[in-house]
Amino acid sequence: MRDVTASIRRSVLGWYSKNRRDLPWRRTRDPYAIWVSEIMLQQTRVETVVPFYERFLHRFPDVGSLARAREPAVLAAWSGLGYYRRARSLHAAARALRRERAESLPEDLDSLMALPGIGRYTAAAIASIAFGLPAAAVDGNVIRVLARIYGLRGRNDSAVLRREVTGRAESLARGPRTGDWTQALMELGATLCLPRDPLCARCPAARFCVARRSGVPDRFPKASLAKAPRAERRVLLIASSGGRVLLVPDEGDSRATWTVPYARSGASPARRAARALAMRLFGKSAAPSGPRATFRHRTFSHSLTYEVWSLELDSGHARRRGARRGSGQGPPGSVLWATPKELRRRPVRAHTLKAFRNLDR
Repeated sequence: MRDVTASIRRSVLGWYSKNRRDLPWRRTRDPYAIWVSEIMLQQTRVETVVPFYERFLHRFPDVGSLARAREPAVLAAWSGLGYYRRARSLHAAARALRRERAESLPEDLDSLMALPGIGRYTAAAIASIAFGLPAAAVDGNVIRVLARIYGLRGRNDSAVLRREVTGRAESLARGPRTGDWTQALMELGATLCLPRDPLCARCPAARFCVARRSGVPDRFPKASLAKAPRAERRVLLIASSGGRVLLVPDEGDSRATWTVPYARSGASPARRAARALAMRLFGKSAAPSGPRATFRHRTFSHSLTYEVWSLELDSGHARRRGARRGSGQGPPGSVLWATPKELRRRPVRAHTLKAFRNLDR
């Protein structure tokens, strides 16, 4: 068994050395930078994270700069990446480290997990990649890869399967190049050992893989009973006045994030929903034009289709704070007329940023 484990490690590490993607967080051993990347990568695709990661580190290059920042500045730097609780936890953890007069992250798993926003997987990833500790970082990708290699059955979200995989992962974590090993497993799951139609012919672990020998590798592990994303149609209203656009607090996170006004259109025509939204905000004479753009946006629970409508108001409207109170989004009267410069400094929802990008095309 020990010989097989060593052989799997050698094969996968050799493949990783030649085929790994050139990602910015792989060019550093700085624990802070690796921590930021791991938090950003939670529930977010790699290609989405890269530009946010680089901008965030430019703005907050170390624990001290992040700890000294005010929360609105941190959220603005996170704007468009979504799941803002991650940014708040990152900021809270940096402040906790500053209170303890620590200039960097602790190296042991328990101390890492004591920080806000860091669970077992993230702690293990940081410990292995940044500090070279033999910690097993087990997420969905790792469960899939190791369940296939060892022929472990069960649903991929079952506690029993996770325990079995964790035991195997802990054995594999012990050895040279611990940080590379953690990333190699992630890379294998992300690029070859795919949930559907895995690329077994190119896999460095193919000769060890029980699932491949079975002829039906994508049946390992069994899929979870996850709900399909709920389809929903919405209209977005871009109301402008004197070079400013109207932003309202987001109903899902009114404490800090902003969006342009929106409404669910459902089965009714989008024009009717856009008109009703504009009238609710600005009175019966409001007549939005559009649709100016249409785009789709996916979250883990929703498949959203947005239509963008626009409304041009007179140049003095923003100064008079013309939006009516009680619009249904955020506290009554709590709105912001933002210039393009101010828009870049605010934490804004991803669909709002997409709406502006689609208008510019």
